[in-house]
Amino acid sequence: MIVSAGNLAYAVYNANGRLNASTCLLISILYFSGYFVFRGFSLRAQDRAIRAEENLRHFVLTGKLLDKNLKISQIIALRFAEDQEFITLAQRALDEKLNRKEIKLAIQNWKEDTHRA
Repeated sequence: MIVSAGNLAYAVYNANGRLNASTCLLISILYFSGYFVFRGFSLRAQDRAIRAEENLRHFVLTGKLLDKNLKISQIIALRFAEDQEFITLAQRALDEKLNRKEIKLAIQNWKEDTHRA
């Protein structure tokens, strides 16, 4: 990101060489877009890991996998619930179509997750 910002600044302030400035501008745009694309890949990978973890947790507690109709945003919000309320809250999220904010507000005992990037 720092290199990209430097290239962008160079492209803006370099009035002498048009080809050089436009090349730096193009490189900056590619760096910026690449950063967001790669960040998206890592977040999707973490979402898949959270889905697998919560599926395993639900299976250990109930002997069944999570319902396939739960959205990933709901599952991510459910990871903060303690085991005692996780099962009922997962079913409630499915039945009432709760969004992640509503799920988080319904949690009584929080289980902190500090490992998300």
